[in-house]
Amino acid sequence: MIIGYQGEAHSYSYQASTELFPEADLVGFRGFALAFAALEAGSVDRLVLPVENSTTGSVLPVLDRLPGDDSHVRFSILAEHLVEVRHTLHGLPGASIGDIREVRSHPEALAQAEHALLALGVEAVPTHDTAGAVRQVAEGQDPTVAALAPPKAGAAHGLAVLMEDVLDKAHNTTRFVVIHVGDPEVNDEDDKTTIVVTFAHTPGSLALVLTELGLRGANLTRIESRPAGAAWSYRSFIDLIHAPGPEGLKRVLDPPPANAATILNLGSYKAIVS
Repeated sequence: MIIGYQGEAHSYSYQASTELFPEADLVGFRGFALAFAALEAGSVDRLVLPVENSTTGSVLPVLDRLPGDDSHVRFSILAEHLVEVRHTLHGLPGASIGDIREVRSHPEALAQAEHALLALGVEAVPTHDTAGAVRQVAEGQDPTVAALAPPKAGAAHGLAVLMEDVLDKAHNTTRFVVIHVGDPEVNDEDDKTTIVVTFAHTPGSLALVLTELGLRGANLTRIESRPAGAAWSYRSFIDLIHAPGPEGLKRVLDPPPANAATILNLGSYKAIVS
C-alpha cells in the first residue's frame, strides 16, 4: 500500500502516517493540492492529512477539498488519528537562542507558536513544511536561522535543539484523517461521522437542523461554516458522534432533517477519545 502525506520525512504528517501504516510505502507532497491530485489519479492508495488543530482550529485547505465537486472523484474518510504536537527550535550546532533572527516552518506551526515567537523577537517565515524548514536551515548554514519542527526532525539533518516546547498552548494536538477514493462505508464499530450540510433558506433552518440532530441522539463535536460554490452561499461541516454501526448512523440521518437542503456524508469511522 502507498500512503501519501503533505510534507517531508520527519514532519508531523510523516509521523502520523508511520503510526497508522508502519509497513506502507510513504510518499510526501509539497502541498495539499498535489496530495489530493495524486489520490485522485491513483498514484497513492490513501492520504493522511491534518484536518484540525486544538490551538488554531480547522486546516481549511484540507477541509474545503474533502467534498470535491462534479469534476472530481468521490473522497471519503476512513479513520482519524491524533498526534501530540511539541514544536522544537532547531538550529546549527553551536548556535544559541540569542543568535536567532529568523524562524522557518509551515504556516500552521508558526500560528501555533505565534506568541512564543513574538516573545523571542524573531521573524516568522512560512515554508511548505516543518521538516522542509529543517532541511533548509541545514542547507543554508546560517546561524541566525532556525526551524520550528518536531523534536526528532533536526537530528536527521545534523541540527541541534535550541529550545523545546515552543508553543502557545500546552494541549497542542493535531487531528489527522485517512482519506481514500470511494463512497463512505459504515463498519460495525464506527461511531463518528463527518457530514456537509446546506440549509433551506428559511428563518432558523440552521438551528432547527442542529436541534433535530441532537434530539435523534447525535453529539455534535464540531461545526464549521465555509463558503460553498456560489458567492455568499455557505455549507457547514459537522462532526457528530452517534451509536455505532449502520443502524446508529441511520437513526441520526434517516430521514434527513427537514430543514437541511442537502447532506453529504464524508465518511464514518471510529472516534478517538483524546
